[in-house]
Amino acid sequence: MMGLGSDRGEAAARVLAAQLRSGDNVALLRHAMNLFGLIFLWQVFGGHGASSRLSLFSVLLILSIVLNILSCSRRRSSGYGGLTVADLRSQGLGGLLHGLLWAGCMVSMPTGHGPAELVAHWTLISCVMVCGAISFAATPLAATGFLLPCVAALPGMFNASGQLPLLALATSYALSLLVGCFIYARTFTRQHSASVQLEEKSEVVSLLLREYDQGAPDWLWQTDAARRLNGVSPRLAEMLGVPASAVEGALLVQVLAGSAWDSGLFPAGLHGLADHLKRRESFSNVVLPVEVKGLTRWWELSASPRYDDAGAFLGFRGVGSDITEQRESAERITQLARFDALTGLPNRAHLRDVLDQAMSGGGVGRTANCAFLMIDLDRFKAVNDTLGHQIGDKLLSQVARRLRHICSGSEFCGRIGGDEFAIVIPHSGPEHAIDRLAAAIISGLSTPYQVDQHMLFVGASVGSAVAPQDGVEPEALIRSADLALYRAKSEGGGMHCAYEPQLHAQAEERRKLELALRDALEKDQLHVLYQPVVDADSAAILGFEALARWTHPEMGPISPAKFVPVAEEARLIGPIGEWVLRTACMEAARWPDPVRVAVNVSAEQLTHPSFIAAVVSALGQSGLDAHRLELEVTESLFVNAAAGSLKILDQLLALGVQLSLDDFGTGYSSLGYLSRTRFNTIKIDRSFVVGASNNKAASLAIIRAVVTLADSLGMATTAEGVETEAELAMVRRLGCRKVQGYYFGRPMSAADALTLFPRDPLRASA
Repeated sequence: MMGLGSDRGEAAARVLAAQLRSGDNVALLRHAMNLFGLIFLWQVFGGHGASSRLSLFSVLLILSIVLNILSCSRRRSSGYGGLTVADLRSQGLGGLLHGLLWAGCMVSMPTGHGPAELVAHWTLISCVMVCGAISFAATPLAATGFLLPCVAALPGMFNASGQLPLLALATSYALSLLVGCFIYARTFTRQHSASVQLEEKSEVVSLLLREYDQGAPDWLWQTDAARRLNGVSPRLAEMLGVPASAVEGALLVQVLAGSAWDSGLFPAGLHGLADHLKRRESFSNVVLPVEVKGLTRWWELSASPRYDDAGAFLGFRGVGSDITEQRESAERITQLARFDALTGLPNRAHLRDVLDQAMSGGGVGRTANCAFLMIDLDRFKAVNDTLGHQIGDKLLSQVARRLRHICSGSEFCGRIGGDEFAIVIPHSGPEHAIDRLAAAIISGLSTPYQVDQHMLFVGASVGSAVAPQDGVEPEALIRSADLALYRAKSEGGGMHCAYEPQLHAQAEERRKLELALRDALEKDQLHVLYQPVVDADSAAILGFEALARWTHPEMGPISPAKFVPVAEEARLIGPIGEWVLRTACMEAARWPDPVRVAVNVSAEQLTHPSFIAAVVSALGQSGLDAHRLELEVTESLFVNAAAGSLKILDQLLALGVQLSLDDFGTGYSSLGYLSRTRFNTIKIDRSFVVGASNNKAASLAIIRAVVTLADSLGMATTAEGVETEAELAMVRRLGCRKVQGYYFGRPMSAADALTLFPRDPLRASA
């Protein structure tokens, strides 16, 4: 507003141009007043010895008027475009020049000849100030520059004794004019800013409407009060395939009806549209077929009634869009939504519909005799993880083709998802018929597969349930088949299990165990025991293995063999494992250096993004040196191992943490990964220790091979489950460096473990 800041964009420039234009429009009044005042001064003071001063004042005043006129002309010729804050400051400088000239006139003109000259002089000055304030009202910088010098010169004009009241009155008058200029300028700026913003918004809306109508897939339309089209847009005419003039003024319903207008056989959508128009109510997403050049297109229309300021109905205005392609796509999607895209088999939703129909075929209030089989592939995850999802998808396609061939009768087969399939038998026969079908499925799906250059071997497990005895509702029947499949998988896979009532009880027991396990950490029901690991030759304690135990207040002690699988299925092994890690580190920090603590880590824990941070946090909070922590992983880690798992092992080694490979030789041995990861210890399972003590050649050979392999790789070996002196002598003879088992100590509490550390060299007694 004042012009003291910097340029602030196009909107501010337009307001600035309006300020300068307003001042230029009334500049003529100021110039005329200046010339009239000049003539008046010559008439009043020309004969009082002020000719020389008047001459100088006249020249300077006329020169300033000319400069101002030239500046106004320049701005008008440019159309007030490209103006900046500098132009506003230039006008302010012009106002200051005028103010200084008139201030000089006020103090230099003689006023001692009588009150008449003083009154005349003040009258002239007040008129000049009013005209200046009017012309500079929109530009407060110029108004300030003009009026302040005049205010400063008033004491020089009213300098006689007794003129103080006149001086005060004149000063108040001049300052009032200045305040009025500021008030007007503020109002002026706000109004023009609002006008500029409104104009910009109108331009944006108009532009958007033009772009919407010209380039968007939708179009605008409107009718008059008689429901006839008016203002037909080019886009609407293009969609109708006729010139805009051909449908201007035509009834909207007639245009949409096409050839059906004569027969009166209108589609339901058009009837609904006509009702909305008749009742003058808003409507949206009305879908109807429209005939365009002999072809049927599907349109979607929405509109609202229009009224003028007096409330008179003007017609409708709305938007339309061609949804033919979307409608056809939706129909295709509806069809595809019932079949699996990969295998072409019916999907879960389709299977459920068929099962619902089959179970409702027994009549009102009765459940028909039908069967539901769930199939899960064995060892499929290993194929996906080792060869990739592309090979896995091709394998699933071959499985689907075999299922179609096996289910060639009334059976309805489909894919539930992943590597799970299902079969609905609408009219189940005797039990042995289901057994025969399940056996055929297991046999057919277990035959080797040739996928690209790979010969793949997978099996199948089947769980079955029969209605109504195993479930009178579809959900119950599916649940029963799922429980039967779970049992088939838990018993090794490659077999068929029919549902039995005790399966539900077992599942309920697992569910209760899971719920109880979720509360175990919070209620301090878990505790950690420590089993010694000793030097095979000297029997010195080298460390302890931390073992999680659970004692429930009602169920009592619960075996790890029972609750650990539940924890893994319920994804609770992570928080439980982290708690064991923190607890073991805190206890180990109380043991003398270099006694270590070994903590078992599951594959799920190891691959969790926060595992490294959890290890660092446990070491930091306990103060335990990293080299005294040993993390035990099993060979199952390498079944689904990815590069990320090996990187995590490398990061742990970089921290100084020791790594131990547990149960080596009992699972999926992978010498390749063993050579890539620098394990510190390989643990030999008790089954080999027992076999070797009984002089079984295979067990002896395995232990010798493991010891030789570990020695060549710079790793130690730990024999687990040593319980007798004979077993100890045997593992010593075979070269095992460390021993763990009941012979040296059962799992014990942290307090008992602490008592095993006398000042003498650490020894354990059998």
